[in-house]
Amino acid sequence: MKNIIFAGVILSLLTVACSKREPVVDTAQELKLKYDTTAIDSFSPGAISVDIARQIRMSSQKYQDSLKEALKLQQEEKRITAELEKENKKKAEAEKKLKASEKTTELKQE
Repeated sequence: MKNIIFAGVILSLLTVACSKREPVVDTAQELKLKYDTTAIDSFSPGAISVDIARQIRMSSQKYQDSLKEALKLQQEEKRITAELEKENKKKAEAEKKLKASEKTTELKQE
């Protein structure tokens, strides 16, 4: 009686253990790799991934935009400095005229 119960327990453990095993999968199908490169050979010196190429294009556009923005700022600064120089020249001329007129009035009073 003990042997029958013991054999039943062993048999049930073996069936449970065998049912949990994963089926064997064909690994050749899983090893197919997908490359997202722009070059024909992914190991060639010029091969870059599509994501990196996209980032390069985006950054170059941003770079071009930033260059345009910097050029606009430089032109604006040049315009402002030119206007300031004109105003300073006008003020200097006005001061010279004022000093000259003051000197002439002083000479006339003496």
